[in-house]
Amino acid sequence: MEKYLALIGLLACSTLHANNIQVSTPTLENNTGTTVDIRFDASWENSWRGGPVVNWDAAWIFAKVRLSSGVWQHVRLEATGHSAPTGTQIDVGLVSPGSTYNSSTNPVVGVYLLRNAISYGSLTATGVQLRWNYVAQGIGALNDVTELRVFAIEMVYVNQGAFAMGVTGLGAVYSHPTNSDPYTVTSEAAINVGTTAGYLYYAEGGGSSGDRGGPVPAAFPKGFNAFYCMKYEVSQQGYVDFLNTLTYTRQVTRTATPPSSAAGTGALISTNADRNGIDVSTPGVNPGTAAVYACNLNGNGVYGEAADGKDIACNHLSIFDLWAYLDWCALRPMTELEFEKACRGPLAPVANEYPWGTGVATTGYSLANAGTANEGIATQYSSTVGNVVWDNTSVNFDGPLRVGAFAANAGNTGRVSSGGSYYGIMELAGNVNERAITIGDLSGRAYTGTHGNGELANNGNADPATWSAATAATGYRGGGWDNFAAGRMQTSDRGLVTYVRLDRYVDSGGRGVRTAP
Repeated sequence: MEKYLALIGLLACSTLHANNIQVSTPTLENNTGTTVDIRFDASWENSWRGGPVVNWDAAWIFAKVRLSSGVWQHVRLEATGHSAPTGTQIDVGLVSPGSTYNSSTNPVVGVYLLRNAISYGSLTATGVQLRWNYVAQGIGALNDVTELRVFAIEMVYVNQGAFAMGVTGLGAVYSHPTNSDPYTVTSEAAINVGTTAGYLYYAEGGGSSGDRGGPVPAAFPKGFNAFYCMKYEVSQQGYVDFLNTLTYTRQVTRTATPPSSAAGTGALISTNADRNGIDVSTPGVNPGTAAVYACNLNGNGVYGEAADGKDIACNHLSIFDLWAYLDWCALRPMTELEFEKACRGPLAPVANEYPWGTGVATTGYSLANAGTANEGIATQYSSTVGNVVWDNTSVNFDGPLRVGAFAANAGNTGRVSSGGSYYGIMELAGNVNERAITIGDLSGRAYTGTHGNGELANNGNADPATWSAATAATGYRGGGWDNFAAGRMQTSDRGLVTYVRLDRYVDSGGRGVRTAP
């Protein structure tokens, strides 16, 4: 989840809240007149390196600066010179992994902070330092920087390796000619699609499973190569942080109501329905002054309170909103193959399988500590089947839940009850729909996995070309809180992969990934 604190003293200071991960107030140190070190502490709970297959979680960390002109820029970091505290390491993630570093054409747009040895529990990294060449970024002097924000998003490493897809659900893929035989992805090479023996194929189930065309090109990310996946869906505070670094013009594009709307107006839905509490807190002035947004779930006009739903998964996001957010974070959309890999890992598919295994909770939950960072399930939490927010279990609150809530419950007995995936990724089913680029559409198959660079187009849209082309090829996987069919949440179900929904719907949200360096 996302957190920022702005620099005190030289720069303006403000504070936001985040779930789990915390980033202390950053300082600028060791200014050489060309480079400077961004120093801060980072901590989060339930961190790990290890498990049945050695994987880990990490923080994807990036920074933004506001210049005296009022414009925000994404910080382009150096490839070397960073410092990780004892017990941790910093991995540089390039825009084009494996490419030669270049501060202009292939900059370092963020880093991963992770454990450097097998261990588990809360992680505190004191004194993280990231080196920034501000002159190379076109900033002549630090006094042109009026504000600095450091953001951190919890990610999970998905290991390189083969995995199998299919078995259960509308449009589930299989190895032709037997629809009960999983299809195994063994490399990132092109995948043949069709009715030849051994090719990937699928039925056109439900009308939105795809065109059964192919091949799937080599450049399309298939999940064989290692990647990082956001541990949680985008939270409402995460989207607030995003909005608050945009110009007025870009805010117009990324919200449903004008930035000039009165304080208390909902940003993504004016009535703050469906547990979406993002409000205008300070109206903007067209065209020069951007609005300020904040969470206000309880509607009392006091913004950013403990019970204002900052950690609830962000719904009412259009596909364009999600992609803009991912571009801003320097992440990218995931593909539907990566979705299945993230759910089950290398395990063999089984019938009626969900991301946590089999079995699904069906009784309505009641909430404890509603809207807070500790929001959770007060009653009907299951210790034997997968806990998930869908139509049957959300009847008492009608909206998404705080991300990670199931894992935090005192009755949690492991992967199944927490609703976690093989790798420890949370809420891949239910809560809000996952948006994954499909192989079932020609424009989807043209997707090459280009990462965002931290900067949006002037109109507020994401600008990687192969994202925009795939608009109609990014349907739903995993189901959402308003989903009434348990089958839509099954790992292999592809019944809605080409379902075109461009508006800000009640259970549309998502998360992003990034190819591992």
